[in-house]
Amino acid sequence: MTVGSGRTLHPIHGALLAGTIPLFLGGALSDYAYSVSYQIQWANFASWLIAGALVFGAIALLCSIIHVIRSPHRGGFVIAYPIFLLATWILGFINSLVHAKDAWASMPTGLVLSVIVLLLACISTWIGFAKFGVGGAR
Repeated sequence: MTVGSGRTLHPIHGALLAGTIPLFLGGALSDYAYSVSYQIQWANFASWLIAGALVFGAIALLCSIIHVIRSPHRGGFVIAYPIFLLATWILGFINSLVHAKDAWASMPTGLVLSVIVLLLACISTWIGFAKFGVGGAR
């Protein structure tokens, strides 16, 4: 899903990829808010934010796999990007299953997984944008 020379990120792909960060961040912050306040609604917010991030991440993962299949180069960032996205999605899905439990039962595992998934999403987004050379000629 590239435009032109194959070095730029498609705008929809970029928006979906970048959209995972605020959703996973919101999930992690909601988990933290629940851990200090014990208001169940924070756990519900975290569950919904994580679910939204998984939808965005799944579509971005699909776009990255299509790019790997269509790309003549199959080394370095080209392969690392979908691998990190897949790891982010799998751990995010496990985090979603943890959040499906009772609110109290999801702590502290839910908070720890939310922070790990947030870091993986940041790394995936960084690799995705760096791989495509967004922001300048390379």
